[in-house]
Amino acid sequence: MQISVKAADNRPISDEILIESLQKSIEGRKLSKVLLLPPDLTRLHSYAGKITAAYYNMLKDTCQVDIMPALGTHEPMTEEECLGFFGPDVPYSAVISHNWRTDIEKIGTVPSEFVKEVSEGLIDYPIDVEVNRRLLDKSYDQIISVGQVVPHEVVGMANYTKNILVGCGGKTMIDRSHFLGAVYGMERMMGRDHSPVRKVFDYAEENLLKDIPLIYVLTVTTVDNMSGNVRLEGLFIGRERRLFEEAVNLSQQKNLIFLEEPLKKVVVYLDEREFKSTWLGNKAVYRTRMAIADGGELIILAPGVRRFGEDETIDKLIRKYGYVGRMKVLEHYRTNEDLKENLSAAAHLIHGSSDDRFSITYATEKLSEEDIRGVNFKYMPLEEALKKYDPEKLKDGYNTLDDGEEIFYIGNPAIGLWAGRKLFEGEGNG
Repeated sequence: MQISVKAADNRPISDEILIESLQKSIEGRKLSKVLLLPPDLTRLHSYAGKITAAYYNMLKDTCQVDIMPALGTHEPMTEEECLGFFGPDVPYSAVISHNWRTDIEKIGTVPSEFVKEVSEGLIDYPIDVEVNRRLLDKSYDQIISVGQVVPHEVVGMANYTKNILVGCGGKTMIDRSHFLGAVYGMERMMGRDHSPVRKVFDYAEENLLKDIPLIYVLTVTTVDNMSGNVRLEGLFIGRERRLFEEAVNLSQQKNLIFLEEPLKKVVVYLDEREFKSTWLGNKAVYRTRMAIADGGELIILAPGVRRFGEDETIDKLIRKYGYVGRMKVLEHYRTNEDLKENLSAAAHLIHGSSDDRFSITYATEKLSEEDIRGVNFKYMPLEEALKKYDPEKLKDGYNTLDDGEEIFYIGNPAIGLWAGRKLFEGEGNG
C-alpha cells in the first residue's frame, strides 16, 4: 500500500481527500490493536493532530487504539496540550508518555565502521539502536507513525525513521546521532536528505526495524501568511523510502526560503504554545543561521520560554556551559565527563550558538536577564521588544518599521529553512 497525494492548483489538500486517504491506508485489515505515533505539540503545524484524531475515530469502535507521542527528549504533553493538539475526540486516557531514559529496549547496533564511513572519518563510535518497548509488543497489528517532513538541524529533513529512532528512541541513539550531526555540520545537512545521521537511520530501518509492523504517514505543510491557517501540501503513506523522498522533494519546494542577500536583522516570533525552552526555541537560530549576515542581529520574541532544557539534567548543563560556540563546546566536551555522558546536550550547545558570527537576543519574561546572559545570549525585556516588533503588525519577510529600521520577520521558525541561495547551493545538494 502506497499513497501519494499533492496539492494542486494552489489549493491545499482538502479534508475530504485526507480522510479518504487515511481510510484507504487501513481498509481491508482486521485490526484489533493499533499504536499511533504522532509528534507532540512542538509540531503544532504538522497536521498530525488532525490525522491522529481521524485515525482514532475510524478505529475506536472496532479495536484498541493507543496513542504515544514521539516525544524524544521533550516533556510529556499535558491534558490541556493534548486537547489543543488532537481535539476533543481523543481521550487523554488513550495517550501514553514515552520516557527516553527508561522505556526503551536495545534491538541492535549501527557499527562504528559504518558511522566512520558516513561521517567522513569525523566520528567512529558505534550507535546502539533503542526503541520504546511498545514498538516490540507483538499484540499490535499495526503501528502508524505520523509526522511532518521539514528541514531539520540534526538529520537534514525531519521525520520518517527519525520519528521512531529519536522520537520513540533512547538516550544512546539520541545522544550519538545529535553529536554526529553537530560535528559534521548543520549547514552541510539542513534541508537535504542523505546526511550522515539519515544514513544511520536508514541502516537501522534496513537491518533492525523490518519486523515492526510500521507504516509512515508523512505530511508537508505550509502556513498561509494572511490567515495563519495551516495548508496541507502533501500526504505520503506507506513503508517505502521512496515516499519519504517524494516528501523531501516537496518540502524543499515549499519550506526552503532562499534569499539573494544576507540579512542584517532578523526578528523571530516563538508561539508560546509550542516553544517553552531554548532547547526548542533555538530553532530560531538553526533555521536562520544560513541567512544572517556576518555582524548581523537575531532577536527572538519568546513569550513562552521559561527554561533552557526540556529536562532537569540538560537544563543544568546548558546553564553550566552556555551557548559559547562550536570550538569552545568541543573543548568542554573533551575535558568534562558530564558532557561526554550527555552528547545531545553538547550538540545542542553547538547548534544554538552563532560562533560569534551574529548576535542573538532573547526577549522573554519567564527567564531573568541574569539567566539569559548567563548562557551567552543578549537580553531584551519582552514588553519592550513586543512594543517595537509587534507580531500583529509585522508580515513574514521584509518590513520597514515606523522609525525607518528594516528587519526580516519570521512568524514561525519551525516550518521552514531560510538560507542564502549561494551558501546553500555552495554546500552541495546532499
